[in-house]
Amino acid sequence: MPTSSRATLEKDPHEVASMFDGVARRYDITNTVLSFGQDRSWRKSTRAALNLKAGEKVLDLAAGTGVSTVELARSGAWCVATDFSKGMLQAGSGRPVPMVAGDAMHLPYADASFDAATISFGLRNVSDFEAGLREIARVTKPGGRLVVCEFSTPVFRPFRTVYMEYLMKALPAVARAVSSNPDAYVYLAESIRAWPTQDELATRIADSGWSNVQWRNLTGGVVALHRAVR
Repeated sequence: MPTSSRATLEKDPHEVASMFDGVARRYDITNTVLSFGQDRSWRKSTRAALNLKAGEKVLDLAAGTGVSTVELARSGAWCVATDFSKGMLQAGSGRPVPMVAGDAMHLPYADASFDAATISFGLRNVSDFEAGLREIARVTKPGGRLVVCEFSTPVFRPFRTVYMEYLMKALPAVARAVSSNPDAYVYLAESIRAWPTQDELATRIADSGWSNVQWRNLTGGVVALHRAVR
């Protein structure tokens, strides 16, 4: 059994990486259970928003075990999974996509390497996410696309209240039943509650070297897709 560990909202990179190493073994099934199966449709929506073409080079950052990268590769684009948790990459090592260990704030790629980039449910875990956005911009070609898929703020106020209660009470309880490191999901709930709203995140993306920032809600704002151009 992995040692139980969780990061704090200070988001020390070593703590966060260690925490994800601890959840890697059952990460994908836990996400499916906690999202009531919505994770699959969120991945498809992310691929559609990127509007990928065959032969394009795509960075899938915070790719975890590579489930999202496999979905992106259905487009015919060349897609590389990148994550700073070596445990997550190892857990997904059997998947038919290239995998590279890398920190979002210090990516191991040359300037203008990619036609498109995406980060799903990972920007929230970067200690300085605006620095991460600037680093993604560095490795993306001028005119290249970015899609950020991230938990956000439900738009219907009564549902928002129920959702926040679920995050802080039910989510950790469910995680105890299915996750290999349930304490990590307490951090997950806290980090979602502390995350900027859709409008606020759009502003921060624009301030980090991206243009034409747009966003749309998925699942009533539980998740938001932000699109931008380098």
